Amino acid sequence: MKKVIIRKTEEIENWRKNINTEINFIPTMGNLHNGHIKLISTAKNDNSNVNLVSIFINPLQFDNKLDLENYPKTIDNDIKISFANGADAIFIPSNEDIYPPNKNINFLKAPIELSSALCGLNRIGHFDGVCTVVYRLLNLIKPKNLYLGEKDWQQLLILKNLVLRKKLNVAIKSIPTQRDFDGIPLSSRNVHLSKNERKLIRFFSSELLEAKNNFKQEKKINLKEIIKKLSAKKISIEYLEHLHPYTLQKARLEDNISLLAGAIRCGETRLIDHVFLMKRRPIIAIDGPAGSGKSTVTKLIAKKLKLLYLDTGAMYRALSWLLIKENIDYKKEKNLQNIFKDISILFKSNTNSHQDVFINNYCVTEEIRSQEISSIVSKISSIKEVRKFLVEEQRKIGKSGGLVAEGRDIGTTVFPNAELKIFLTASIDERAKRRKSDKNSKDSQEIDLKTLKELIKKRDFEDSNREISPLIKAKDAIEIITDGYSINEVVEKIIDLYNDKIPKETEIK
Repeated sequence: MKKVIIRKTEEIENWRKNINTEINFIPTMGNLHNGHIKLISTAKNDNSNVNLVSIFINPLQFDNKLDLENYPKTIDNDIKISFANGADAIFIPSNEDIYPPNKNINFLKAPIELSSALCGLNRIGHFDGVCTVVYRLLNLIKPKNLYLGEKDWQQLLILKNLVLRKKLNVAIKSIPTQRDFDGIPLSSRNVHLSKNERKLIRFFSSELLEAKNNFKQEKKINLKEIIKKLSAKKISIEYLEHLHPYTLQKARLEDNISLLAGAIRCGETRLIDHVFLMKRRPIIAIDGPAGSGKSTVTKLIAKKLKLLYLDTGAMYRALSWLLIKENIDYKKEKNLQNIFKDISILFKSNTNSHQDVFINNYCVTEEIRSQEISSIVSKISSIKEVRKFLVEEQRKIGKSGGLVAEGRDIGTTVFPNAELKIFLTASIDERAKRRKSDKNSKDSQEIDLKTLKELIKKRDFEDSNREISPLIKAKDAIEIITDGYSINEVVEKIIDLYNDKIPKETEIK
């Protein structure tokens, strides 16, 4: 594809008509650095869409005229960098193009609940300007994907809110904060720093990163101590806050992921930085009835996101298999506690990169999928001692997070504080057809479709009406009905939800 530079807004529509493909959009204010390069190259590597970079210094984002005049302008170098790293087109409009004086421009307001904290405390109107220009650009360009950096985390939240509020058909893709060789976040304003000022921002960033490392061990943060250290270096602190990462309200003790964010002034330059604090790695909880595709979807998500796959259903099936094989009377609940002391359930990857289930060192991967086990597992799962034993085992596995678990009470009972909860379901007709075509379920293939539907209805009733941990959708779970969707489409939908919920920075070890 021929590289093009577009300078007029009226040229955008003609260009769009001629490209015949979707657009990845990377908005910038120029003076491009490695952070911008990462955005452009990520967009290029993500898909086969056309990549459009805009270079526009938005006057509405500046509350200081001198700051606007001094903003670095390196347009020729920006063009070279953009094309060299994957841009197919560059949009370089003038102020008159974006804000034509003879047209009625829709000037937007950022939501007060997100814009009144952090940078919004002193940069009055800044986020209104961000919303106005991005809304204008999105309507002109009509991209499929919008690529933004997490360095400006508050701005990212506000733009996600804008897309939702205005019902724009665009997906926001983010990249983690990119840091320079000395650990400070890459910023177009870094060129203004003297050697001494750079030392100060480096000390500030290193304190945040040290606080992050300490939090992993201590699970708490001491803001006063950090402020004391910064003040001792004569660092001018504009703000330093420990907040909930999505509401920007004060962090709560029960928050697994929180945000430590600050802004300082070095001479005339204002710089921001943040880190995310985590008590454990994120958890995805996927619940739903039998035959909804949970196992297949969960395995693929675990593989793509490099998370541990916790098949809780297999744990219940394995335990059911053992109780039947050993002729253990599971109705005598008082005896089960002693029996469970000698039971171990493990998951091991096999040579085909799949997961085998072992109970007391015996591989039961195939045996637990029989109709005999399917017909009895719901009854055994409803036994108080069984659930207590296996829920404890599952929580032990999930203590450090970093997993995706599927079952019927994951989001309600096992991991009620999971970062993402999905309720995956499908119609009985759809689930029966899937079970019928499942080559791994030999018994299901031998049963006629009508009988299979009745068995699924019976299983649903038992799971939903059991006294302990019934199958119900958690209040904060997102329901996905999979009828008519391919497995890959469902997987991508959940991964998109995960990426929207979990900051990319948390994936950096």
